[in-house]
Parts: sequence; structure tokens; C-alpha cells
Amino acid sequence: MKMKLKRNPAMMITTALMMLFLATSAMAKEPKYVFFFLGDGMANSQIQAAEAYLTTINGGSAENAEDLLNKDNRLNMTQMPVVGMQTTYDAFALMTDSASSATAFAGGIKTMSGVIGMDNTKTISYKSIAQLAHERGMKVGVISSVPLNHATPAAYYASVPNRGLYNDIATQMVETGYEFFGGGGLLSPESPNNIWEMLDNAGYTVLNERNEIMELKNNPMDKVVCINPWLQDGGAMPYAIDRPETNLSLAEMTEVAIAVLQGTKPGNGKGKALGTGNSFFLMVEGGKIDWACHANDAMATIGDMLDFDNAVSAALEFYKKYPNDTLIVVTGDHETGGMTIGHATTGYRAYYDRLLGQKNSFVYFGQQQWTDHKNAYSEFVCANNGWKADNNIENDGIMLGLMKEAFGMEWTELNDYQKEKLEDAYDKSMCGVNDNSDAENKLLYGGYNPIIVTITHILNEQASIGWTSYAHTGVPVPVFAQGKDADRFAGFYDNTDIAKQLAKSIGVREELPIAK
Repeated sequence: MKMKLKRNPAMMITTALMMLFLATSAMAKEPKYVFFFLGDGMANSQIQAAEAYLTTINGGSAENAEDLLNKDNRLNMTQMPVVGMQTTYDAFALMTDSASSATAFAGGIKTMSGVIGMDNTKTISYKSIAQLAHERGMKVGVISSVPLNHATPAAYYASVPNRGLYNDIATQMVETGYEFFGGGGLLSPESPNNIWEMLDNAGYTVLNERNEIMELKNNPMDKVVCINPWLQDGGAMPYAIDRPETNLSLAEMTEVAIAVLQGTKPGNGKGKALGTGNSFFLMVEGGKIDWACHANDAMATIGDMLDFDNAVSAALEFYKKYPNDTLIVVTGDHETGGMTIGHATTGYRAYYDRLLGQKNSFVYFGQQQWTDHKNAYSEFVCANNGWKADNNIENDGIMLGLMKEAFGMEWTELNDYQKEKLEDAYDKSMCGVNDNSDAENKLLYGGYNPIIVTITHILNEQASIGWTSYAHTGVPVPVFAQGKDADRFAGFYDNTDIAKQLAKSIGVREELPIAK
């Protein structure tokens, strides 16, 4: 005789609720590894220009949709499955600066330009997402291709009323105890506080040789600052187009940071190789995308865009090992330069092959070939008001040779207007004067070396790339995400929402912004 089991409705409901709770808890597991990539100055135009360039160098056409859609010609970031869009304005400006935008990303608060980690009254300081992650036991790394105490990286550890307080910012950097800093150098590191001594006393190892830094991938250290051997300008890593073999790329620095963060534990001695398996938060800034766009140099911009995207690739490779534990978010803080895909002189055509003759950045050319040339010939050109002649550059065969060698620009292929612009710029750069008004020169050169910025303008225009500004613009910027909790970043939202969603993702229950 079969016995029938009595069903207890209350017990069944309780069991179902417990199973639902366990399933929900499993689904709600926080990501163990969080990457936040910030392309300073990067928006849609910089992304499209980089992909058109990739298409060209890979043998395709920047005018052929099939070629442009080829996976090999796409950036890693644009192939991520979740896409959003964020507004970039700050508390009082449609065109934000990097301090206020980074504060929005890091702390979830609108502030005024120039302020880091504080409200717009400059009286209340707020915790960054990196600080919140560290409080929760996650290891933290900060990477930037510009100085480590510049505005964007600073927002992840410092609070100051003025982004120019570099020594104060660096002092707060040391006090964080974060496990990894890497990329550029430090501004004002010796006064009033000696940051190098502070780092040593706080147990940090400072490395600035490629082999030593790369060795961290095999033997991670606790608390390390990795500065590239050659800093090109303003304490920053060189543009990718200028990088020597002795330096690390942004991708290599990201790989080193991953090894250090996943393989360190706090509280152990300086320089000690440690275990593996730590959770971490890593912020990576491609800071010189912005600098190149300020100067309206498309090739320098594209080079650093690709360097930045290769760093994203390093995170995606890591993601493949830990797909259920990794979150990757990629965005820009604002657009810089008013870069456009298209120009009045090229209509609906694109000629990205015309960029291929440029060998180095505007900075490299200015520091090397142009400086030597000016020192050798300016006295001859400028004597007795020689700048008034209308064919100075045309008669300077060496300069025309430099333009061809460094930028692939042929004088004989230029139109009369382009030659006229180069003549005015040449006179201004050589002699400090030309026949333009001050207002014209300000519009044409924006404070940059006139001859160099005019060369890049013409080269970019020939390729079908335009510029409207030497500063930031106010357009919304795309966001790309992949991995655990990536869906949080779909939609159209404010830049402060990125910090708020990251905080929720790592388990912060308090609403941002959170005062220190």
C-alpha cells in the first residue's frame, strides 16, 4: 500500500522563498574585478577617426561600409555588448574641465571646473569610488599617461579646491595606501613636501626602468609606483606615435597593474612578492588623447586612441578568464578640439591614407626638427624685417624637406590658400610676427606653435578631419561596458550616474555622494 505524503503549504512557500532568495543572492554577486577606462578628450569623433585609420592601414577603405564594419578594423571598446551615453557638463559650465568631470565620475557629484573631489562651494570633500572600493577590501590601482597628480587621476584619491595644487594632491596620493600607481611622473614633487621621501616612508617602491616594471608581472610587489623612463612633455608619457622601446605602452602598464593588484595583500613589507586572488578596482586614463586634441593633431590623437584601446584589450583578455567576476566600463570625460569627421574642402569623401606620412607628434617635431631649424635659420630669415617677404617658406628648401619628411606634405601639391596660411604661420613662428591681426592669430593658432599647428590643420583637412576649438566641447560621450553588472550602463544619463552605478555594483549601500 502506497502512502501519500501530506503537503504542507506553509513549508512549501517557505522553501520556495528560500530558493528564490538563494538564486537572487547568487545573481546579485558583486564583481570581484572592476575596470574603469577613461579616454580624456574622447568622444564619438575620436572613436570614428581611429576606426577609419585602422581600416586604412589594414588595407581597406574608409569610404567602404563593409571594410569599416570588419571586426579587425573596429576598436575593442566599440565591440563591447552594452552601450550608453552620458552628458558631460559640470555645475556651472556646458563645457566641463577634467577636474570637475573626473569628480563626477569618481564621486558622483557635480562641481565647478578646476575643483577636485569637493563640492562647488569648495567646503565639503567627498569619497571617490576608488576610496570606497579600498574601504571594502578591494585593492586599488590608478594609471594615467599624464602625471599621476594631474586632474583626472587625482579625483580618485584627493580633494582640493584647485587642480593646480600638485604637491598637496601628491601628498594625498601617498596617504591613500593604494597598491598601484603607474604611467606618467609627478608634478611639483619636492616642495613643500618631498613626495619621494613620503613614498619611501609609506612603504612604496618607485620604479622607472622598463625591465624592472615589466618584472612585476612575474613578481608582484606590494605598494608600487611605476613611472615610465622617458617623460616627453609636462611630466607625461610620450605620445604613442613617439614612444621609444624603453617605455611601456598603456596596455603594458595595465597588464602590470593587473598582476600587482591581483597578487598583493596589504600590510606586508615594501618590495615583497605576495599571493594571488585579490579583488581590485583599476582606473586607467588615456590622458594624452586630450592633449593631442587640444593641439588639433589627428595622428597623435589616433595613436593614443589605439594605445588606450589596447589597454582595454588587456582588460578584456583578463575578462575571458573571469567572465562572471569582471566588470569593464569605458568612456570619455568630454570631447576636446571640436573634432569632426568631414571637412568643408572634402565634402563627403575621406582620405585617411593622407595621414600615413606623419611620423611623429606635433610635440616631437617641435622639440626636435623645428627647434634645430629655427635656431639655425631664424636670424637670417628675420633680419631687416625679412618676415615681410611673401615667399619665405617657399624659398626655405630645408623647411619644405622637413614638412615632407615628418608629415608627408608636398609643397607643390598644396593650393594657393594653404601656401598662404603656411607662409603667415612660418613668419610668426620664425620671427614672432606676421601681417595678421592678433585676433586672426588667436583663432588660427590658439597659442600653439603657428607653423606646426598649421601643418597639422592642413594635413587633417586633406584627410577630411576638421577642428573647431583648442579647448573642450560640450557634446555627450558614449559609454561601453562588458561583464558583471554591465547592463547598469545602458541608456542615456548624467556623468555622475557612472560613479553611482559603480558604487552599487561593488556593494556600497549608501547613496553617493558620500562626504569624507
